[in-house]
Amino acid sequence: MAEMLEAEPDEELVAEVELEAASLSSAVEAFELQAMLQGPDDGRGAILTIHPGAGGTESQDWAEMLMRMYVRWAERRGFKVSILDLLPGEEAGIKSVTIEIQGEYAYGFLKAEKGVHRLVRISPYDSQARRHTSFASVFVYPDIDDTIEIDLREEDIRMDVFRASGAGGQHVNKTSSAVRLTHEPTGVVVSCQQERSQTKNRQTAMKMLRAALYQRKLEEQEAARAVVEATKTDNSWGNQIRSYVFQPYTMVNDHRTELKVGDVQRVMDGDLDQFIQAYLKRFGGRAA
Repeated sequence: MAEMLEAEPDEELVAEVELEAASLSSAVEAFELQAMLQGPDDGRGAILTIHPGAGGTESQDWAEMLMRMYVRWAERRGFKVSILDLLPGEEAGIKSVTIEIQGEYAYGFLKAEKGVHRLVRISPYDSQARRHTSFASVFVYPDIDDTIEIDLREEDIRMDVFRASGAGGQHVNKTSSAVRLTHEPTGVVVSCQQERSQTKNRQTAMKMLRAALYQRKLEEQEAARAVVEATKTDNSWGNQIRSYVFQPYTMVNDHRTELKVGDVQRVMDGDLDQFIQAYLKRFGGRAA
């Protein structure tokens, strides 16, 4: 094809080939990035929270600017955005926001945004037009379905029967109708002796066992969430992952990947993919 174009130049054909090449290159890059997202939750949607740091109205306004940036990024990708909770600031901006972003690999991409974001600009809220530095923290959770499936295999359950005690007359004392179930992988034990029938007691015990394992799973999720919460950093100088400078020059600087972009307004309009790509290529989808 290249030799043909050199021998007989055709501007329309050249433009078409260049467009196809650019499209192919973009598709290959997207595939490479997706291949990096192999974490158990990477393919899920995301829950994103933003909290302003110290600084009152200025930092609250910065938090709202970040919210707009992420909403625009999600809309560019065709993701569904829902505001789950929003606490407005007293004068301007927001005190906090929680956003649900539904779309394939939303969490895998957005986990690159976890951390403190720093703004440098001439504050519109300063009557003396001084330059201010503000901070806001962004945190991202995978959007996990509330439905927890409990896989109970018969070979994992040990059943013991014993004579029931308490009210019930001679039948209670003479038959082994009470049931104790032990889930051997977890050590969870339940027992039931309320019914006279061993079969009914086992059915009830199975319900109890499912409920106990369900609660255990919830507690494990809460413990894992607490571990993730502990990775949050302070909204202050020295902890930022990215700086957005509006004055005296314009620059967005990612301190982890060293990627610098001069068009700060374009970034604020949701053009974040270059930062996400640099992060994933640098860290391979792992947390920085």
